[in-house]
Amino acid sequence: QVQLVESGGGLVQAGGSVRLSCAASGRAASGYAMGWFRQAPGKEREFVAAITWNGGSTYFADSAKGRFTLSRDNAKSTMYLQMSSLKPEDTAVYYCAAGSQYKYRTPVTPIAYDYWGQGTQVTVSS
Repeated sequence: QVQLVESGGGLVQAGGSVRLSCAASGRAASGYAMGWFRQAPGKEREFVAAITWNGGSTYFADSAKGRFTLSRDNAKSTMYLQMSSLKPEDTAVYYCAAGSQYKYRTPVTPIAYDYWGQGTQVTVSS
């Protein structure tokens, strides 16, 4: 069983930056692909970014390309999403997820992920 806990959300001004962390319990998660999704009020959950088990490959949604970076430190069982040049439309609850069936891939659909965190709110003010 893997448990994921997000942290680092909060209120930030447009153009600012914030770093989200996702801490995983259990060493098994270090062998899984991991990703970030977000959900704004009244909208469906959408893919943001994903990373392979060793950080060798990442994939970003078009909305995140050039502004967000994704990394992981398996020694600390933690994944990081660095978000810069934030926009009001980035406001959402951000969820991290881990996919036990995907080690070398970067899934973009929620159904590919087995484990989810509780989410952390990011609010970008204009």
